[in-house]
Amino acid sequence: MPEGHSVHRIARQFGANFLGERPEVTSPQGRFAEGAAMLDRREMTDARAVGKQMFLEFEERDWLRVHLGIYGAWDFSGEVRVDPSIQIHATKFGTGRLGQTGMAGALDSAGEDSVASIGAPRRARVRMAEHDRESEAPEQFPPPPVGQVRVRLLTETVCADLRGPTACEVLTPGEVEAVLRRLGPDPANANTEAERRRFIERAGAKRTPIGLVLMDQSVVAGIGNVYRAELLFRAGLDPHTPANRLGERELGALWDDWARLLDIGITVGQMITIDGLEGEDYRRALRERDERHWVYKLEGTPCKRCGANIVLEEMGSRKLYWCPGCQS
Repeated sequence: MPEGHSVHRIARQFGANFLGERPEVTSPQGRFAEGAAMLDRREMTDARAVGKQMFLEFEERDWLRVHLGIYGAWDFSGEVRVDPSIQIHATKFGTGRLGQTGMAGALDSAGEDSVASIGAPRRARVRMAEHDRESEAPEQFPPPPVGQVRVRLLTETVCADLRGPTACEVLTPGEVEAVLRRLGPDPANANTEAERRRFIERAGAKRTPIGLVLMDQSVVAGIGNVYRAELLFRAGLDPHTPANRLGERELGALWDDWARLLDIGITVGQMITIDGLEGEDYRRALRERDERHWVYKLEGTPCKRCGANIVLEEMGSRKLYWCPGCQS
């Protein structure tokens, strides 16, 4: 499932390509035909993400809410403009990736990430989901719908296709507010002392393990399996510790680290959770998941810090990775 940084990147791509436009909105699959007809040819006035949910506002103040869930993805094609706040990456080993795993670009002769082409229009088809990738541009524009396209947004130059979402619906402003009230704070939207305090109070009131609390979207928005495991490792916290046994300092540090890692994820397009990577180590981390994480999907291997074997267990019907040596 895409975590918060991926959804923020997608929202920024809508901001770069659709704000101020009056896209044709259709439902090739047919399941969203009524909603598409409501939004068709209306100006898009806002694009924002809160945690794992994205909200697109259209004139007359109707909103399209999308939650990708496990299987959802956006495909962009045409002259896709890249939001200038996100970096571009590629390696000599092949396909560039956008979203959780970076975006096609180039490495310069000094081995540093080249960002010269950020924001430049280019013919491309870009899939944005948990594992996002750029593919060859289609021969025609717009491309024929492929698979079960729930909704298509189309301008003269850019096409965005949505497949397989958990939620895709048109909401009124009041209904959007009701959804937002159920969500916890998202530091990518407001990394303020008030939002930090809101997280501390909500988490500190829970008797459940902190490993479950961090996945509770009503406590903090956007954290999924990867960030949960890595945040707890970086904090040296046993995931089974009841959240209400943690002090304000520990909970505040979790919020601060989440804000930092989320910002890196949005900017870089990778969930890089190991600090201080430079040169070839950094480029290797962009290419290989195991080189950018401490514990996620590293069960049975020695911890990079203490040498204890990383443990995999089930917590709240999700896989939990942690180090008994560093987190006890």
